[in-house]
Amino acid sequence: MKLRTPLAFSLLFGILCLSPGISNAQEKTSGLQAGTAAIDISPTVFPIQLRSGASNYVHDPLHVRAVAFQNGEGRAVIALIDDIGVGREMTDAAKAIVAEKTGWKPEEMLVSGTHTHTAPKGGDTSPGRIAYEERRKQGVVDALTKAIESLEPAEVGFASDEEPSEVYNRRWFLKEGTMEKNPLGGYDQVRTNAPRQNLLKPAGPTDPEVCVVDVRTRRGRALGLIANYSLHYVGGVPKVIEENGKEVGMASADYYGEFARIMPYRVGGSKPPENFVAFMTNGTSGDINNIDFDGKRPPRAPFEQIRVVASKTADAAWRAVKKIETYDENPLVAMRQREVTLNYRVPSQAEVEKALALLELPRKEQEAINGRTGSVANATVFYGGAENPGTESVIVQAIRIGDQAIVSMPFEVLVEIGLEIKEKSPFPHTFTIELANGGYGYLPPPNQHELGGYETWLGTSRFEKEASVKLTKALLEMLGELKAL
Repeated sequence: MKLRTPLAFSLLFGILCLSPGISNAQEKTSGLQAGTAAIDISPTVFPIQLRSGASNYVHDPLHVRAVAFQNGEGRAVIALIDDIGVGREMTDAAKAIVAEKTGWKPEEMLVSGTHTHTAPKGGDTSPGRIAYEERRKQGVVDALTKAIESLEPAEVGFASDEEPSEVYNRRWFLKEGTMEKNPLGGYDQVRTNAPRQNLLKPAGPTDPEVCVVDVRTRRGRALGLIANYSLHYVGGVPKVIEENGKEVGMASADYYGEFARIMPYRVGGSKPPENFVAFMTNGTSGDINNIDFDGKRPPRAPFEQIRVVASKTADAAWRAVKKIETYDENPLVAMRQREVTLNYRVPSQAEVEKALALLELPRKEQEAINGRTGSVANATVFYGGAENPGTESVIVQAIRIGDQAIVSMPFEVLVEIGLEIKEKSPFPHTFTIELANGGYGYLPPPNQHELGGYETWLGTSRFEKEASVKLTKALLEMLGELKAL
């Protein structure tokens, strides 16, 4: 049928004029899309339970923050909780809910903890603990869901800078004759946080790199920033002196929360961008803390050192962002997940018998040997008996966003492991997020197991000496698969 009327010509002209507009809209929504979220999970039911005891006080807010990425069928969303760690059961449950709501798969979701030591504990022993456990889980669900549902056309860039002045390896070889007994009455080769006068040399390296994934809208507005730094919590959170003179701790997100608070100002100056979400993930910091063993800092006010570290790492993140020359609107987005089966350690019969003998001693005599004699002896008896679980399957993940690779492990990972992954990764930018999708204690490499020390004691470290080798192998294989896409 031919169109001959004036109305017909008008309709045809309108269609022809509209077609380029449709094409432009499609172009704008093709390629990378990203979304962000920040959900306040500060406790509302008191008292809460902190490591320091019961408390009714919150110093600074706690959050779950998330950034989601999608390009075509490639998806990945990363969430970070202001918490000492995350449990596999909780994260699995939260991911299942989000999957039902959004259609994203649980294996496209990474959930990790910052490792702040001043977050409330969950649990089921009091109203405050019950309420906080539910609030924390709901916060994860809401953050993941909101980030996924707020996707918009975006671009991304990657870079890093260094902040070496705030990271120190806490495991040390000591001067001859100054090593104290370990929990089972023997002697290790290294000690964690040893007295300054006994120090000889550190037993491992540090990783001063501050890595950033900087996400912008297509118009260049800052949308989200994921940072990574291999440093334990800082501490020094203020305490409250109650009327009866009792000193009570306060909940705090530590330097991770302060980084998230000030980073928008690094990006936007006096006018931070609206809805911008920044967060600092914990790298491989199982043996790295903020204690200056070589020098001596001036005394700090409560919370001051947290602000110092947050400011320095935010400065490094800002410097890294300034290095980014190009932003990619169409990066390949892909994610891999594996469950790796690890063997639990089995102590020797001699170790079990030694532990049983130590447990027969009065508590004061146990503590005279080592402050952790009781806990390590109990763990030795448990893992040396019929109740040893045998094996455990843990989640490891690898994400590719263009030239950036991100891997995760559910442990407090010693720094050598992260450095090895960076060195062997086929990508120009790689970092590890620890304490992700579960928490199973410390993960030392085999050479650090041989040296002993707190991070290797049975109880704090529960798996076979080759556990890190198995996990690193799996992650490097996954990175190889992502590189080949």
